[in-house]
Formats: sequence, C-alpha cells, structure tokens
Amino acid sequence: MNRLTVEEFHKAEKLPLVVVLDDVRSLHNVGSVFRTADAFRLQAICLCGITAVPDNVKTADGTVIKEASLKASQEIHKTALGAEESVSWQYFKSAEEAVEKLKNDGFIVMAIEQCHGSTMLQDFLPMPGKGYAIVLGNEVKGVHQDVVDQCDGCLEIPQFGTKHSLNVSVTAGIAIWHFVQQMM
Repeated sequence: MNRLTVEEFHKAEKLPLVVVLDDVRSLHNVGSVFRTADAFRLQAICLCGITAVPDNVKTADGTVIKEASLKASQEIHKTALGAEESVSWQYFKSAEEAVEKLKNDGFIVMAIEQCHGSTMLQDFLPMPGKGYAIVLGNEVKGVHQDVVDQCDGCLEIPQFGTKHSLNVSVTAGIAIWHFVQQMM
C-alpha cells in the first residue's frame, strides 16, 4: 500500500503544521492525535501540562521531568498504533511555553476554540510558505484563556446541533484536514 517505514517517515518532508495539546486528559485522544498527525505527515506534536506522554521526558543530564506510566504508554500506543514513534513530539510544562517557542520559531499559532471574533474554519486560508500551529484544549475547559490570548487568532468549527463542542480528537481531525487541503 506504499506505506512509509518509520525511518522513511522521519526523513520525509513534513507539512509545516504542529498540534499543541493543552492539558488533554484522555489517553485515547492523545493517541488519536498522534495517529492523525502521522496520516498527514505533520511536523510535530507539543504535549503540554497534564497531557500524557508516550515515554519519559528527560533533560540533557538525564533528569526525568515528566514520567510516562506504563499504562499511559500502552493506552496511547493502543490508539496511536505506533504513530508515537514516527511523529516528532516534545513535552512542555505549559501550553504557554509551547506557544512562545513556536512563535519565536516563526509559526503562526491558532487556537481551535469558540471565541468572540473567531474565524470560521471554512473561511480561513493559511498563507503560502508559512508554518502553523493549532492549539487544542482540555476536554472540559477547552484552551486556557491565557493561551488563547497568546495566540495569533482563533478558529472555530461551525456546529448546528444542541452541543457546542466536539471531542478533541474529532476536532483535531477536522482542523488538520482543513490545513492539509489548503497547504498541500
């Protein structure tokens, strides 16, 4: 089926899109985002705050700053199906730190959130040649307001039912697909 090996994936050109997970609780959501990021060859994922990590995060001197439990690793793997090994990821103590780094690296950072003045996703056209990051928030509280304030804007997925939110992994899939269609 012309699938890349993990080694080929690492060497392949990536879509200049990074997903930032801001305090995402569900291990299944984390794994699903990894799998979607692999499917569309995204540049990276930033795991922030309480978001589980697939493996221990260590400093240069070997100090563990975020420990992955065996259960978390197994649950992420169960949904990611190994994409946690192909997709580059980094842990940040807070989404604010991740957004600051991404902006310093030249990324345009957009929160996927319902906000006053947000742009409907279908109306958003990424600028050619630019790198983007999308921030997805906690399953109950969404993207933290201080992170929203730090972003370059907010994108909203239109909804027409009685609920006013979508599952994090569903939101990621919709938003990523929009960027893929516009950027490829």
